[in-house]
Amino acid sequence: MSEQVADRQTMRKECAICPRQCRIDRSVNSGYCGEGESVRVARASLHRWEEPCISGESGSGTVFFSGCPLKCVFCQNKKISVGGKGKILSVLQLSNLFLRLQESGAENINLVTPTHFTPQIAMALQKAKAEGLTIPVVYNTSGYEQVETLRLLEGLVDIYLPDLKYYSSQLSERYSKAPDYFKYASLAIEEMVRQIGPPVFGNSKVPEKHIMRRGVIVRHMVLPGHTKDSQAVIQYLYHMYGERIYLSILNQYTPMPDLENYSELNRRVTKREYDKVIDYAIHLGVENAWIQEGSTAKESFIPDFDAVGDYL
Repeated sequence: MSEQVADRQTMRKECAICPRQCRIDRSVNSGYCGEGESVRVARASLHRWEEPCISGESGSGTVFFSGCPLKCVFCQNKKISVGGKGKILSVLQLSNLFLRLQESGAENINLVTPTHFTPQIAMALQKAKAEGLTIPVVYNTSGYEQVETLRLLEGLVDIYLPDLKYYSSQLSERYSKAPDYFKYASLAIEEMVRQIGPPVFGNSKVPEKHIMRRGVIVRHMVLPGHTKDSQAVIQYLYHMYGERIYLSILNQYTPMPDLENYSELNRRVTKREYDKVIDYAIHLGVENAWIQEGSTAKESFIPDFDAVGDYL
């Protein structure tokens, strides 16, 4: 048995895949993420609501995984992050799903909330690449990652798309029960940049569309009442990485049900709040960034998780 395969099996039996390190035997019980050993996929479809360099013309081949190690109180995907929705897939079936999305014209394979299934995903990617998967692979994550887990993906992932949700440990404790969020997310992003290097754009089909081929895009969603934390996140990222990464600064926060204990979050971000964050980024000198214009804080932008998409 290879050392890498042995490591993957150990990670599943005494699970330490994510920073929660719950040490659960996921072949028997569910971990903190809410999932067992078997990969569960909630939805697979061509998705056109990512950053322009990810969605492109045809759409991003998104694979939404069920469960989540973070479980933010404001989660917009609770139907799948805690609701147990989805279809169980073997490693072979997951590999074939990636290939079907490529055959359908997907610009890339976009792995959404994949952390807790990373060992199985790595095996599926290896198999798919051996059978002809050539489009970029995007790892779309909350940022709450173990560096050791990310190293299973080296050479398999082309684009990392992490969040950096919080700078403040008080906020990450209150909203995600993860006071160590910034510690782990900042180390994870450092590892992602090490693996991938500077951004590379271009697409032989539509070169003028600036499709990303390799790179790191760090997302940050502005929360109502917390512009200072957003500014701290942006300052950290710009001073640490400059133009080696892209930022995506989001205004799409949508208040969801069950926020009665978090009344400060029970509203949308105002234009003034969002503009304050964007003006700060411009003041710092940030150039490699996407911003959102208009009203993106609508439930219609949340995928329909009552449907599994066209590929499951």
